[in-house]
Amino acid sequence: MAKVDLSHRKQAPMPSGPMHAHEARIDDALVRRLLAAQFPNWADLPLKRVESSGTVNAIYRLGADLAVRLPRIPEGAGDVDKEWEWLPRLAPLLPFAIPEILAVGAPGEGYPWPWAVLRWLDGELPVSGRLTDAGALAADLGGFVRALQQVDLPGGPPAYRGGPLASVDDATRSAIAELHGTIDTTAATAAWEAALRAPLWTGPPAWVHSDLMPMNLLTRQGCLTAVLDFGTVGTGDPACDLIAAWNLLPAEVRPTFRHAVGTDDATWARGRGWALSMALLQLPYYRTTNPAIAANAEHVIREVLGDLD
Repeated sequence: MAKVDLSHRKQAPMPSGPMHAHEARIDDALVRRLLAAQFPNWADLPLKRVESSGTVNAIYRLGADLAVRLPRIPEGAGDVDKEWEWLPRLAPLLPFAIPEILAVGAPGEGYPWPWAVLRWLDGELPVSGRLTDAGALAADLGGFVRALQQVDLPGGPPAYRGGPLASVDDATRSAIAELHGTIDTTAATAAWEAALRAPLWTGPPAWVHSDLMPMNLLTRQGCLTAVLDFGTVGTGDPACDLIAAWNLLPAEVRPTFRHAVGTDDATWARGRGWALSMALLQLPYYRTTNPAIAANAEHVIREVLGDLD
């Protein structure tokens, strides 16, 4: 496979038809054929595609209690095997529900990658600015992040965003240049450089989710119920899991989140840097293809720059 720019690992376009050069064409008929060929006991259940701003997987609800998830692009093809290995080991150690894979399907019927049948998780996606109980959600998210960091499972894979911020410096500065005239690039550059100056992580690698975007969280009555999509999970610098402080939570409850995580100043500064970098990369990339992600990116940039005023 050709080398892929990992700054866009979870940021493939969300078109109505394939735009990625290697994007799989997925429709109801394909999913029906895959189920009939490999899991006929589920093949006749009601099937409905789930509308989502997610960019890596196509999700179908299968009956009342199941979901089918199929990678849409090559970068997501390895997620199924990783989750099959690690989710059952992580689940008993975490305070909130995470996906449970019931079966892994093989490539077939013209579809090129592994795919999965999971247990359906109920809940609502949280929306920044419309949280029912921001304080409770901040405490819940902080508790999840802390519990994940405290997991003691040896041999974990390197986390997708578990390395130093410097690993995305070139891509972040390129995005800032591309956004000239759209955002305050002077303030964004100063904020990014401040994050780069934060002391590096010197502790042991911690377990991190690496992609705690609002679309990967489920809530009920304002409280966290589940965390989704562990394709980026692994071990590394815990800073990347602090991004929820800026991509979802309002400023007044960030201290609640930080206290629940129990993080130090340097890690908090690096986490803010990860939130800013992700948003800067997402905004020009998604401006015309995925309005939901672009809007969240604009929100994050405002929140981070406002945090440093």
